[in-house]
This record gives sequence, structure tokens and C-alpha cells, in this order.
Amino acid sequence: MSQTSAASLLEELTGGVDERAEAAARALACFGSEILPALHELLLRPDPELRWWATRALAEVDDPQVVSLLVRSLQDPDALVRQCAALALRQQPFLQAIPGLVQALGDADRFLAHLAADALITTGEAAVPALLEIMRHGHQAARLEAVRALAGIGDPRAIPALFDALDEDSALMEYWAGEGLERMGVGMTFFMPG
Repeated sequence: MSQTSAASLLEELTGGVDERAEAAARALACFGSEILPALHELLLRPDPELRWWATRALAEVDDPQVVSLLVRSLQDPDALVRQCAALALRQQPFLQAIPGLVQALGDADRFLAHLAADALITTGEAAVPALLEIMRHGHQAARLEAVRALAGIGDPRAIPALFDALDEDSALMEYWAGEGLERMGVGMTFFMPG
């Protein structure tokens, strides 16, 4: 594809027509790392809608350099941009994004926290140590998303924390802890009288 077509797609991406912008976001992926400077420039714009579409386009680009830009979007002042970044990191899990996603578990925007937990689940067992730290020292809302993520990952290192969560004064904590233990084959048989 020519640079003209890249410029044309960037115009579509920022033109304000959602259907065209979505098609452009997908089409820009074929440019790979070549399109990253232009998307990075859009992330610096004051208009949150432009930053959202740049983040959306980044979700489609398969390049290791994307992670730093998505982590930047995870810190954006606009909640919708942060949510878009978390969705992108669920689609493309990067180990380097774990600290930013773990931090997002405690965000006041609970939908963002939920999306961040989903992204950590797709990241897998590499996220377990950070999630266990949240279980030990995080505030309650972050701990709830952490226990849900641990349940989804299913790593045996989480078993003690999941058992501890069964004693929490929270039906949701107990539910996700029980789900996680059951998925790992531990279940409640441990407590049944013999």
C-alpha cells in the first residue's frame, strides 16, 4: 500500500464517522510498525475521541512496540480511552502491561477495573504474583477483581489466597474464590466430612 492510502486511512480514522473509522482502524493494521508514529501522534492530541480511535487502531497492529502505546492509553485522562486500552490489551496480551493493568484494578471506574482483570486473565500465569500482592495489600474493590482474575487464570499458586478469600465478608469474593478452586479441581471436597 502507498503512503497516500495510509494517509487516507488516517483521515477516515479521524473523520468522525464511526463506521468508516472502524474500517480504517482494521485496515491500518497491515502497515505494522510503519503506522505507529502516526498513531502515537494522535495519542498526544487534546481531543479524547482522536485518542480513542488511535487506541482502537493500535489494538489491531501486531507489533511488540504497541504495548508501550497501549500502556500510555491506560493512563489517559479520559475513561473511554482507558477502557479501550484495556480491551486492546485483552486482545493482545503483553507481559509488559501487567503493572499498568494491575494498577487499573483499583481505578474508580469499575468497568475499567473489570476490563483490566479480563486482560490479566488473558496474560495468564505471569500475572499471578502481582495479583497475589493485590490480594494481600490492595483495597477491597481491587481485591475483588484480583480474585476474579486469579479464578480465571487457574494457577495453583493462587490456591491459598483463594481459600483465604472464602472467609471474606463478601459474597462476590466467596463466589469467585469458589469458582477458581473448583476450576482447579480443588472445590469444596476439602471441607467435606469423611
